[in-house]
Amino acid sequence: MSNKENRELDKWIKSNPDSRELKRALAVKFAIQGLEYQAISEFLNVSKSFISKWRKIFHAAGVEGLKLSYKGGKGYLTKKQKQEVITWIKKQYKCNFDKLEGYLIEEYNVVFKSRTSYYKLIAEARSSVEESKNNNHYQNKELLDKILNRIYNQA
Repeated sequence: MSNKENRELDKWIKSNPDSRELKRALAVKFAIQGLEYQAISEFLNVSKSFISKWRKIFHAAGVEGLKLSYKGGKGYLTKKQKQEVITWIKKQYKCNFDKLEGYLIEEYNVVFKSRTSYYKLIAEARSSVEESKNNNHYQNKELLDKILNRIYNQA
């Protein structure tokens, strides 16, 4: 391994918080430094084929080849759209799965793969409704009585 490759790998190892990428980099580094695959395998708790695979990828693509390629899927709704849906749910007298599914198809052309996504939206809307009720001083009967007494006793 050249000094440049070694410095590049060391720099990336020090800056990388992802354990999967770190294992790949350490396996490559130790292999290039001449450690036996058996020792690396035991130390990092990886297979010998893991070491070989990532060493080949590193030689072909450098540090970029060791990085995770999956970055997550694109959400079905933007943050703004999600907030609009939650606002819509709050305005409904009753909102169930079927009603929400129809609304999402009609307004956003969105169909979730899992029913859980619909239920999470409904739950989020309900929790924010409960939160606003708890922050509404007029829902507190004792506080309302005090306010009304002050108003009427001063008149």
